[in-house]
Amino acid sequence: MNATADLSRIASHAPSVTAVIPTLNEADNLRWLLPRLTGVDEIVIVDGESSDGSAEVAASLRPDAVIISQPPRGKGLALQAGFAAATGDVIVMLDADGSMDPAEIPAFVALVGRGFDFVKGSRYACGGGSEDLTFLRRTGNKWLTRLANTLYRTSWTDLCYGYVAMHRSAVERLQLKSTGFEIETEMCVNAVTTGLRIAEVASFESNRLFGESHLNTWRDGYRVLKKMISSRVHPVRDTAALPEPVALPAAAGVAA
Repeated sequence: MNATADLSRIASHAPSVTAVIPTLNEADNLRWLLPRLTGVDEIVIVDGESSDGSAEVAASLRPDAVIISQPPRGKGLALQAGFAAATGDVIVMLDADGSMDPAEIPAFVALVGRGFDFVKGSRYACGGGSEDLTFLRRTGNKWLTRLANTLYRTSWTDLCYGYVAMHRSAVERLQLKSTGFEIETEMCVNAVTTGLRIAEVASFESNRLFGESHLNTWRDGYRVLKKMISSRVHPVRDTAALPEPVALPAAAGVAA
């Protein structure tokens, strides 16, 4: 961050923002995404030893980015490494495939600034949507979301979507352990059982720009289901308090 930006941030008391992006052979998508990440102070890229030069592309486009290389052992482990390296007041996690619009980041950050600890993107909130959901994925997400709302007495509108912002202090409280895509569900349910202040914000998901998704609908859907149930049987609790599960506030949007 340059000196002018630093002074401006101090004057406005705006939180610093870190974007955490896991990558695995996403070089072409990073060429679109990284120049558009203008509303963040820090970028942390966790690369799963990509064979297409993703790390090199990231370094050339954003020399200021923190790039972590580790074996491709799953999205969950990649995100945990990125969260550990992040220094911003607010951490925003988003995919590298171009499906999540970085222009939405200020809406997420604004809700954290208003006192929410954990802000979840929703494709089903008013103003949200998706070009990418197949019939099978849409149906699976619908039933998994209903089950989560029943088990945790919440009112999520979209469970399986990984566009999330949270206060950095929330990372330790979430006590994340998942290795794969089920980390997104673990974050949601642990946010409830640890008593975090939660909000949803409308988000629009575009189609992946280049390449093939690393998500396997059946395998990862099963892992999400297993995580959801096991976390209800053995819930993670905040070390400072033991709150009962709370209802999620109504899906929130940020006015212009």
